[in-house]
Amino acid sequence: MLSGLVQSNPALPVDPDKAKELAESLELAKVAPLSFSHMLEAVMASFGKIWEGFLGHIPFFIASVMMLALTWVLATIAGKFTRRFARKTTNKPSLQDLLVRLTRIFIWVIGLLFTAMVLFPGLTPARALGGLGLLSVAVGLAFKDMFENFFAGILILWRFPFEAGDVIKCENVEGRVEAVEVRNTAIRRTTGELVIVPNLFLFKNPCEILTDRNKRRITIIAGVAYGEDVATAVDVIEAAVTQCETVRDDEPVQIFPQGFGDSSIDIEVTWWSGSTPLEERRSRGEVVTAVKRALDEAGIEIPFPYRTLTFKEPLSLSGETREASEGG
Repeated sequence: MLSGLVQSNPALPVDPDKAKELAESLELAKVAPLSFSHMLEAVMASFGKIWEGFLGHIPFFIASVMMLALTWVLATIAGKFTRRFARKTTNKPSLQDLLVRLTRIFIWVIGLLFTAMVLFPGLTPARALGGLGLLSVAVGLAFKDMFENFFAGILILWRFPFEAGDVIKCENVEGRVEAVEVRNTAIRRTTGELVIVPNLFLFKNPCEILTDRNKRRITIIAGVAYGEDVATAVDVIEAAVTQCETVRDDEPVQIFPQGFGDSSIDIEVTWWSGSTPLEERRSRGEVVTAVKRALDEAGIEIPFPYRTLTFKEPLSLSGETREASEGG
């Protein structure tokens, strides 16, 4: 038709852009649906092609599901063998858990790569690794804090500074460790609350492991009056502390006068007991009770706070003032 128009008017100039636009309009007119029935047929044909493609891809989908099941089985078996091997090489539960988790993660990554190549036949190992690299970068940027806690948990488990059952103190968190996971650590406070602490918090801040040893040193301050003999008081306190059951006998008891307090001579009393919070409180209570009883029996005064008031001018008592007025 376009050639006929051009031949009927050979003298008219032909614009190439307009000719191309007219040709495209004619092509669209050929494929455009003329009615609702034609449009419905086109939509149903598209759905038919999609359904045929889905049916044709079902074998690949089934094979990918089987590959995932095989990966799960291999990860479970490898985890059991790794735990047996870890028990023979180390007695640290945290290190054993770390080796098992790393083994399972490695197998799952390989299994997911093979599953993707089975599900998408055109996917090659090089493309899969490249896509995994881009995906890891994107996920790492999106979940930066989560991955920081993950790697901090791996370092904590690898270095095993504390285990489940240890009592630790980090900043304002103190309690018994119930579980050391890859991203978080569960700590049970001595008051009963459960605190879930990110591993990055424990990794960045100083952490005191109170039960790293089975003994712990405790110090209290005892005071005697200024009129008492300090050497005698030291001997009495030392004898009382030594007889306590919660005081360990493999470490020396140290009693030293420390300084001059407001109302007493301060004496530092130091001894060793168990490392758990309960053992510490029990030992502290027994020692304080024993020192108080021993000083009372020896007649050594434990003074109350004294206050001495000094006035610039002498003060007259009210009774003396009344007698002076009556005598006058």
